[in-house]
Amino acid sequence: MQQANTNIVIRNPFGTMDVPAPDDRDVMDYAAIATLAGDAADLNAAAWAKIAARSDPLDGIWASRWNGGADPTIAGDTPQAWKEGRAEVRVAGGRIYLRFDWDHGRRHGLIDAAREGARLVGKYINITNPAITRPWIGRVVDAARIDGCFPNGRLDFRR
Repeated sequence: MQQANTNIVIRNPFGTMDVPAPDDRDVMDYAAIATLAGDAADLNAAAWAKIAARSDPLDGIWASRWNGGADPTIAGDTPQAWKEGRAEVRVAGGRIYLRFDWDHGRRHGLIDAAREGARLVGKYINITNPAITRPWIGRVVDAARIDGCFPNGRLDFRR
């Protein structure tokens, strides 16, 4: 009989599987070329979230949306279509963890990112399908807006 590994250390504050190697070469290469201005012309500038803004720190409930890929589990989905959902942000030390869902809570993702002032540099893992990971960068525009992108599209947060 094989014993379960009870020495597993989880880095993220959600208790889910961790993003593998959130600071690896793919992430750093992408962070070197990707930019987010955080200005009024950005795709995430217009208010779209249905969650009321709060004036407290980033921790808490947010709305999320992403595009840039078609989810094969959603009938008729296209790369251009926004997939919206709920999110929770937790800050721990110099890292920020953004756990979010889409498709009415049926799919889940996690971002583990280092915080460099307003800039966030990290990686995304699709918790529903852990084979899918992508570099991700973000910009904390204010307490109600985090702009984000990955090589194929956008992954933004609002409240």
